[in-house]
Amino acid sequence: MKIENIKTLGELKASGYKSKSIKDELRDNLIKKIKNKEATFEGVHGYENTVIPELERAILSRHNINLLGLRGQAKTRLARLMLNLLDEYIPYVEGSEINDDPFNPISRYAIELIKEKGDKTPISWLHRSERFAEKLATPDVTVADIIGDVDPIKAANLRLSYADDRVIHYGMIPRANRCIFVINELPDLQARIQVALFNILQEGDIQIRGFKLRLPLDIQFLFTANPEDYTNRGSIVTPLKDRIGSQILTHYPANIETARQITEQEAKVVENQKATVIVPDLARDLLEQIVFEARESEFIDSKSGVSARLSITALENLMSTAERRALINGDGQTTVRLSDFVGIIPSITGKVELVYEGEQEGAAVVAYNLIGEAVKSLFPEFFPKIEKLQKQDEVGPYDDIVSWFFNQKEGFELLDDLHDKEYKNLLSAISPLDDLLGKYQPKLSKQDSYFVKEFVLWALVEFKLLSKFRFSEGVQFKDPYGSFISGI
Repeated sequence: MKIENIKTLGELKASGYKSKSIKDELRDNLIKKIKNKEATFEGVHGYENTVIPELERAILSRHNINLLGLRGQAKTRLARLMLNLLDEYIPYVEGSEINDDPFNPISRYAIELIKEKGDKTPISWLHRSERFAEKLATPDVTVADIIGDVDPIKAANLRLSYADDRVIHYGMIPRANRCIFVINELPDLQARIQVALFNILQEGDIQIRGFKLRLPLDIQFLFTANPEDYTNRGSIVTPLKDRIGSQILTHYPANIETARQITEQEAKVVENQKATVIVPDLARDLLEQIVFEARESEFIDSKSGVSARLSITALENLMSTAERRALINGDGQTTVRLSDFVGIIPSITGKVELVYEGEQEGAAVVAYNLIGEAVKSLFPEFFPKIEKLQKQDEVGPYDDIVSWFFNQKEGFELLDDLHDKEYKNLLSAISPLDDLLGKYQPKLSKQDSYFVKEFVLWALVEFKLLSKFRFSEGVQFKDPYGSFISGI
């Protein structure tokens, strides 16, 4: 007989079922997973040696937890993944508003029902997917919302006096008894609301409109907070912080490989796009490097953080830019080009907070410059470093490319919506690029080589060996000094 088929308290007792608190439940199931070498927080990358061990220690310690970190650091995801550490089903007294444990009832309704029906008390089962409650802290949240209030309609319908505790309407927290309860952006919660949580966290009683109820609620609390919120919008009151067992600091991915894993896992790319658009490895690395550059940029407020959502939406936009070009040109398949990165600018401008200097530059200009900075940072990993000062008469690896542009009477233009064939023909015409790739990237596939050729041109611009001009339909590359010498 499946345990969830048990329908009465008597059957539950006969089955030998033993109830436990939610914190013990999480702890016991975590111990099993650790012993079995199972992943406890599937799909969270980059936290294997930092956040996850701390979170596991907090669960083993049976603590309420505060996840403190900047935007886009998987705080809410971690909270939701804790559901996997709960038992699949738990029994509760049927009809109970607060999921009363049949063996340890705490509400007046459940206590009286068990007293009246005994072993025939009806039992229902709660699946773990239903044991998660979440509240975003906003200024309009009231004590009535999260703790409860007196319900005058209930009092009138049942003809009860306001002195009778049956007139109480429970709020979100009592209704989340035996569940995981998450309050996101805790510092945004008004101080008086935070104060209302004190007794629930520590003493196990709640107060509603003069009713002091001894309700030892069984809840695993998780709070999330952004350190920037402490100064900008509010703070966590000290006695509440004191009652939260563990505060765990989250962080952004430490390297491009981890960031790529997250982006590729989270990006919503349809199968048709995957079939149409080929994304070279270098393009994926460049996308992540742009985010790393944004976190270090002097024009972007580092205290606000740069969310991992930036690279996720940027990949979606990048693929859509290439897909749109293929649709316009009637190409069945295309490869991402570096010029397609202009299409990710809207993904950047909406997700970064600019400092005053950044506002002066303009969000779109800052975003476009980040692409150049990312190219400059990655270039030395693939090709010889370009020195600022070069010895006279010394032959450099890029001299032939620069000479090729020097001999061009007109600038070299790459339009955004060129057919693949035209695009490849234009880049193939720069023969020194083939020599450079043959010498330093001999194993590069022909398919990826065109992206890398364009990457070299952008890098030479960043290192001042070429100049680049962006116009509405594409980009023009030129020798930076040739036009002055030739008088053009």
